[in-house]
Amino acid sequence: MGKIRLFIDHPLAAGQPVPLTDGQAHYLSSVMRQGAGNEIAVFNGRQGEWRARIAALGRKGGQVDPVAQARPQQDPPDLWLVFAPIKKARTDFIVEKAAELGAARIIPVQTDHTNAERIRQDRLQAHAVEAAEQCGGTFVPPVDDLQSLVRLLDGWDAGRRILWADEALVGAARTLAALPRGPWAVLIGPEGGWSEAERGRLRALPFVTPISLGPRILRADTAAVAALALWQSAAGDWGDAEAPQD
Repeated sequence: MGKIRLFIDHPLAAGQPVPLTDGQAHYLSSVMRQGAGNEIAVFNGRQGEWRARIAALGRKGGQVDPVAQARPQQDPPDLWLVFAPIKKARTDFIVEKAAELGAARIIPVQTDHTNAERIRQDRLQAHAVEAAEQCGGTFVPPVDDLQSLVRLLDGWDAGRRILWADEALVGAARTLAALPRGPWAVLIGPEGGWSEAERGRLRALPFVTPISLGPRILRADTAAVAALALWQSAAGDWGDAEAPQD
């Protein structure tokens, strides 16, 4: 059995009991067949991963006792994912993979051609938590509520550059090696593509860098994974690359 990891939104310190939710207690006792005395791993997104001993499990929650820190906190590079939501299952997929690939924040946006008019922010946040639990991460990216792209760009800090996946640039993938370091965001459009008004505005912004994701037009969920992987490989914390500094 692989290591059981749980995200617990509570301060962690040796000898300080931590409460479990009803759902976490049910998962440990009924699904994973754990009981008092067994050890699991816990993390809160701020203080690394901790060894914790199960103290009690019941129908109304439970308790674990942190024993010692097993791994220090490891935060991802300062990379955001901005994307237009698509069908429910594929939006869930985007959020899960963004968490696995090291996005520091996930921002769903309403564009001119976005099909989804609303999202379940709480459900998407839960998917980000589950992805962090399963991939061994110690950080959970916050998932914002849906907002319009216009509003987001109106309040955008020009110090954070945007890597814009523009399907109009179909061709060989552009190298990212020469891109400046610093905070970035990846911008992925809707299934219906960008409107001419959106293209015009994005092209006029000095902090926006358009990029091709290869010789084929990718689905939105595939494009999100491809763009995050390209950036992480070139400028993030994959391989020998150093994470960009603020």
